[in-house]
Amino acid sequence: MTTKVSSSPTKAQNIFRILLGLLLIFAGTSHLTIARITFRAQVPGWVPLDPDLVVVLSGIVEILLGLGLLLLSKYRKQMGWITALYFLAIFPGNLNQYLNHDPAFGLDSDALRLVRLFLHPLLIIWPLWSTRAWKKG
Repeated sequence: MTTKVSSSPTKAQNIFRILLGLLLIFAGTSHLTIARITFRAQVPGWVPLDPDLVVVLSGIVEILLGLGLLLLSKYRKQMGWITALYFLAIFPGNLNQYLNHDPAFGLDSDALRLVRLFLHPLLIIWPLWSTRAWKKG
């Protein structure tokens, strides 16, 4: 006997999707305003674009991802995958911070920066789980 797995998100998944959307909007807005200089330090030197342009563009992308997670319920699963891929794409910035011992965002020790690296997969899993893009069954 098989049980059918619902494609509808649970209440907890909806709460976490909404929370992630709001966090992305906040983070994206801070890329463009209060933390713009700090975010520049996250851009690896090998990126062939001006660091400020990367920060601005990533801020815009984060705002759009956040809005998409909140408003595009018809495309919920696609938004989950796109957001997860975005988090995968920004991992080199966090790795760069660790390798260069950059104290940005209050991460003032290699131990804290390393913890951040190991927590980064949760950022990738979060949108997949909360949108049911990656579901059991």
